[in-house]
Amino acid sequence: MVLSATAHVDTFAADHLPPREQWPTLEFTIPEVQYPARLNAATELITDGVARFGADRPCLRTPDGEVWTYGDLLHRANQVAQVLTEDLGVVPGNRVLLRGPNTPWIVAAWLGSLKAGAVVVTTMHALRARELAPVVERTKPTVALVDHRFAGDVLAVADSTLSVVSYGAEDSGDLTSRCATKSGEFTDVVTAADDVALLCPTSGTTGVPKITMHFHRDILANADTFARFMVQPREDDVFAGSAPFAFTFGLGGSVVFPLRFGASSLLVERATPVELVELCPDNGVTVLFTVPTAYRAILREGRSHLLAGIRVAISAGEHLPQSVWQEVYEGTGLRLIEGIGSTELLHVFISAAGDDIRPGFTGKAIPGFRATILDENGEEAPVGELGRLAVIGPTGCRYLDDARQANYVCNGWNVTGDTFRMDEDGYFHYEARSDDMIVSSGYNIGAPEVEGALGQHHDVVESAVIGKPDAARGTLVAAYVVLRDGIVGDDHKRKELQDFVKQTIAPYKYPREVTFVDSLPRNPSGKLQHFRLREQLKEQYSYVGKDN
Repeated sequence: MVLSATAHVDTFAADHLPPREQWPTLEFTIPEVQYPARLNAATELITDGVARFGADRPCLRTPDGEVWTYGDLLHRANQVAQVLTEDLGVVPGNRVLLRGPNTPWIVAAWLGSLKAGAVVVTTMHALRARELAPVVERTKPTVALVDHRFAGDVLAVADSTLSVVSYGAEDSGDLTSRCATKSGEFTDVVTAADDVALLCPTSGTTGVPKITMHFHRDILANADTFARFMVQPREDDVFAGSAPFAFTFGLGGSVVFPLRFGASSLLVERATPVELVELCPDNGVTVLFTVPTAYRAILREGRSHLLAGIRVAISAGEHLPQSVWQEVYEGTGLRLIEGIGSTELLHVFISAAGDDIRPGFTGKAIPGFRATILDENGEEAPVGELGRLAVIGPTGCRYLDDARQANYVCNGWNVTGDTFRMDEDGYFHYEARSDDMIVSSGYNIGAPEVEGALGQHHDVVESAVIGKPDAARGTLVAAYVVLRDGIVGDDHKRKELQDFVKQTIAPYKYPREVTFVDSLPRNPSGKLQHFRLREQLKEQYSYVGKDN
């Protein structure tokens, strides 16, 4: 596939795409993802959005009652584009780094950057200077637009080539003040559909983050596949979710999907699962995106009635245990839409909705994608056999200057690092992250299955299961468990949980070790970080070795 003539003056992004022979196969098999050669995602989402849905339609909402219309967002995005090009000298292809929580202004900054033909670098506002430094070094942004409350760490890593402009402080140099001096009229750069639009660091659930590269058409493709066919948005929908804007799960659910279909979004800077759902009734939320543990917490805190107005509930970010699906269904009548996606493909590519949902299965490849299971030789495995999930569709993995590109792409397939089985109907059953499969005494044990069994116990809030090296069995199943308030984690409770797991799933899968903890390591989007627990184990073994 030959790239279109670029609109980028600064060709950094195109120059740092991986070698073409390492790209996955890209397929555009349905009409919804067949885009014109010239395409700017921001033009489609907000400039054309105003033309389609009207300037007065509500667009972005905040918990304090602020509402931006589609016309407001277009005006402010244009103003941002003017500031970038007229005041800060941004040319097409320059990178613009964004840092801030979910607010209307960061959405305007994202759209304005794309309108100007810039490449957006999304970063989590929770990252510290040492975590930001490698992102800045690798992506080489020329401008950073930063919420004034989180500017310190960016300033700490910025050199003379990076202009840092804050927003929200309302001083004369602030982005919002600069925007107030602009007309709000801007002619969008006519980028190529395959010009790089986003540089998105991965969430780091498996270690050092990679930086994924996405085209303008990719931004629309996930809306025109997962959202269009699974979520089926309506213009009167109000979206809300727990994921930060900087993660592609949050970017899709809170920004791209509602804008694509004329809906609105409630932007929440930070909230616990219960705090999030408490905001839903008063703000008319109808579509909710969050992680499985959030739904469990909502039910176990006795707040299920707050989900009464939800039309569509999506669970992604980590595996949804069948027990949680059933608990939500019985408690609310909601049939959770589970999905698996990745930052590499931008959003969800396997899912099921409505009557197609089979509890316990993630779903099927959504329209526009196809998926299979690969064996250890990289060949397609027979139906029912355990192997690595592999996907092909209109989006695909492209890492910025990263040798791990060759690990993610195999014979044209995007290989996600997840272990699945596929049945004869094309439904995929999740077993574990490939590095979460535990081989103990010759048995393959999926950590999520053990976590799901533990989660059915009424005293367990959440758990994480990993393999612990063991001389006799090769690996032991080790569980880290958070108990509900007031429950004592002692030997009696430990044995009770072990016996409970033996009665729930095959006895050989029970956790031989149970450690009670106050909390589990998660990244800012809420994903469980098993690798942190494995690192702790390694450190413990290293320490013991030194003592011996």
